[in-house]
Amino acid sequence: MFDCTSAPSARRVAASTGFLDTGTGAPRPFLNIIRTMNTLARHSAALTLLTLAFLVFPGCTTTGGATGEIEPTVIEPERAPPAEQTAPVADEGSKQEEGEVPLAVAESEQPETAPKEVVVHGPRARHEAIHDFVAEAQILLRDVELQYVFTGKGKNQVLRGRPVAFALWSEATQDWSIAQIELPRPPIKWKPGGRPLPFRTLTPGIQAQHVKGTGAERLMFAFSRDGHPLKVYGRKFPVFDNTLIKHKQWGAVAQTAKPIVYLPFTEDTFDPAFVSTGKKFLVATAGQAIEELRRAQVPSAAFPGELLADVIPPQVITTLAVIEQTDDADYMDKQVLAFDDVLSQYGLKREEAFRYSVSSAKALGPMQFTNRKGNGTYALVVRRCPGAKLDPIFERGATNLLNAMKAAVCLLDLDLAGMKTDIRLAYRANPEVLGIFPVAAYNGGSRNVAKLYRVLTRMKVNLEELSPPGLQIAGSSVACPCVWKAEGTNARPLPIPKYNNENRWYIEKYQSIVRLFGSAADSALVQPSAGLSE
Repeated sequence: MFDCTSAPSARRVAASTGFLDTGTGAPRPFLNIIRTMNTLARHSAALTLLTLAFLVFPGCTTTGGATGEIEPTVIEPERAPPAEQTAPVADEGSKQEEGEVPLAVAESEQPETAPKEVVVHGPRARHEAIHDFVAEAQILLRDVELQYVFTGKGKNQVLRGRPVAFALWSEATQDWSIAQIELPRPPIKWKPGGRPLPFRTLTPGIQAQHVKGTGAERLMFAFSRDGHPLKVYGRKFPVFDNTLIKHKQWGAVAQTAKPIVYLPFTEDTFDPAFVSTGKKFLVATAGQAIEELRRAQVPSAAFPGELLADVIPPQVITTLAVIEQTDDADYMDKQVLAFDDVLSQYGLKREEAFRYSVSSAKALGPMQFTNRKGNGTYALVVRRCPGAKLDPIFERGATNLLNAMKAAVCLLDLDLAGMKTDIRLAYRANPEVLGIFPVAAYNGGSRNVAKLYRVLTRMKVNLEELSPPGLQIAGSSVACPCVWKAEGTNARPLPIPKYNNENRWYIEKYQSIVRLFGSAADSALVQPSAGLSE
């Protein structure tokens, strides 16, 4: 991660050994100007993904330190508060309906270390320049005091809202500015496509529009000044102590808030290099997770006598790390470009990517595990897979990508252990394609596995006939989500009848991207186990 202790002089920037380096670990200096993204390059990246995934579907942070704010700025409320500003309707997608980040997650950041400084020499590639802008934005935001506003007096004093600061770069004037907005508190129930999110702009001269999201991971605004757009390269978001909120200790809520400096996805920070780097990073992390499970000799629950590391292909884990963070609506609208956006986050932020992702159901981290007061899925996996030596602390373990990937391997194996023998046999012979069953369980539990099995039976599709996605024949477009049935050397798409819409699209996303990360045959995971029993 990137931490700093002092603001740099012009054209000087702190070098990080954390998520800001997607390459060799070398520091990334700051570049004063960045050009508009080359859209052709992005289209090229999309075509590459399309080729790799064999897809042609025409129908189908860091904190500011442990001390947080030294002393929150208290501003007297206006006698006539400004009208709440609204924005265009955001994209649809369940990921935008975010939950509250647990304070323990913000508190689990690594200790702050003093960064090194480097001087810029010569021009930089676009993705390197983006690194530099993000680094500079983090430095600028570190010492920004969030503007906490209280209303009322004495025992009736209440914290009015949640302030959020943004670091903005102007291409027109070649300078930085900081803008603060205030979100409603308590958080309102906002959904894409519904009423616009109300907010206040606390910085004069800045125009703001809500783009999407509500929480620490995805909240994003668009800004302008004097008619000129401002690019967002950093954001400071406070995480509150819910216990203090329940006791209405508003002064303590502001004083103990843990600010996190974090950057949601923006077009300004997209680059095809991040997509490629993100893919490589996920592959390497999944490979490390599998290797650690292999060295620990963790046994499989689904296939007795075999190692867990030989049962779950690493590409299934990398795929989950992407589709868990991909909105259904984004995927339906943009197809593989929606995956690009997620992969670019992994490429830019690496271990920090999706650390603060909290669903409305309180699923946490890149792999979206739940806790439920110590009795959720994560706690179950920790108990049932002791050999993996998973971090027992939910907030820490679920937000650590490597640990969460190992937990995901354990969960997929446990889910497989509860499935019918014919599903397990078919899966063992073809884990990539039959991965739709453990993936369905990962998303919605054993009920969805049973429903998917019954649906395939009604469709008269044998498990052995399931195939990777192929090419739809021109003029015979089929509306997806689909499964693919092998017919000779070809494969035919068959629409999945409705049983659970979220699960159907989850399976569709899985099939659309899994081959991007390689073939199961490459991992030699094609030997069925003997002696399976109900």
